[in-house]
Amino acid sequence: MGKTVVVYRSKTGFVKKYAEWIAEDLSADLFEVSKVNPAALQNYDTIIYGGSLYATGIIGVDFLKKNLDQLMGKKVIVFACGASPSNEDLLTELITHNFTSDQQKQIKFFYLRGGFDYKKLPPFDKALMTLFKWKLLLKKGITKNLTPDDVGMLDAYKKPADFTRRSNIEEIIAYVNS
Repeated sequence: MGKTVVVYRSKTGFVKKYAEWIAEDLSADLFEVSKVNPAALQNYDTIIYGGSLYATGIIGVDFLKKNLDQLMGKKVIVFACGASPSNEDLLTELITHNFTSDQQKQIKFFYLRGGFDYKKLPPFDKALMTLFKWKLLLKKGITKNLTPDDVGMLDAYKKPADFTRRSNIEEIIAYVNS
């Protein structure tokens, strides 16, 4: 196994926690994306990028996509972190929304469940998430029928939810070591 780097962008800390665990398990270098010169990626055989989800977009992944041509022949991994539980539909949507078919051939994608902490959100994100909360409350009032995920999300506005588990990175570690 060659040199590995983990680069990340985290809004509320969940991605950072995963990035730190991955870097520790792989004895990899670790950088916040704003502190990385793209040319420095040439020094690594494996590049791992982690970003939080914003709707279905992966925050900061454009940094990696803009430099993908320079990373031919390297192992390139992207993980996204969100509050929702993983399922096939979510994975398909994230992959097709964030990567072209050519990029999908070069990038191995993983989804890691993070969490939700309303108090840590920047003001604009708080406003958007308040609208989402109202949407859920309206759904509850009209249909009286919320999914378990909807109920969990409403609860997370009152009490932060943290679904991060160190065991969630095992697939990434195994892939890098393969």
